[in-house]
Amino acid sequence: MNYLAHIYLSNEEDALKLGNFFSDFIKGNKYKHFSKDIQNGIYLHRQIDSFTDAHETVRISKRRLHKRYGHFSGIIIDILYDHFLAKNWSNYSNIPLKDYEENFLNLLDDNFDILPEKVIYALPYMKKQKWLSSYATIEGIEKVLNGVNKRTKFKSQMHLAIADLKLNYKTFEEDFTSFFEELMAFSDTVITEFTQPSTK
Repeated sequence: MNYLAHIYLSNEEDALKLGNFFSDFIKGNKYKHFSKDIQNGIYLHRQIDSFTDAHETVRISKRRLHKRYGHFSGIIIDILYDHFLAKNWSNYSNIPLKDYEENFLNLLDDNFDILPEKVIYALPYMKKQKWLSSYATIEGIEKVLNGVNKRTKFKSQMHLAIADLKLNYKTFEEDFTSFFEELMAFSDTVITEFTQPSTK
């Protein structure tokens, strides 16, 4: 899943949101200096990614894409699924998406001192380009795909995936809706485990 889903799946817990958001900017075990709650967010992110990568519905979505994307197909589906989450946001949250985005950006500002360097670099762009709320429109997703394509030095051809989205729009949306229900339940289970007493 992409940024919006990871933040949302943190169940409105600020430390989990932070760790879940910037986990992609942290390699290996270079997270042990963070608080336990933020480490839990990083762990949650990685569990979400593993669950997503192994899920049959996600694999079906990948197969709907043109074969030209190769191993980039997973990244594309992550982005497309975030589009459907943003587009249907009112089905998942009572907080308007733009307000939710503003609240999260304020959370990042309030915790600026602990943000990884790559997050600090990305933050101005995230604010200016309204990354999270822009996912709600096809135009916004097209800009995201173009941006990621540039970062792969145009090897991914991800800018072409907007055509795949339009071609199979309803089917991709059905894939997302079905999968996300299971992902929410899975994430809740992982979060619940954080509050259970250790058996070690």
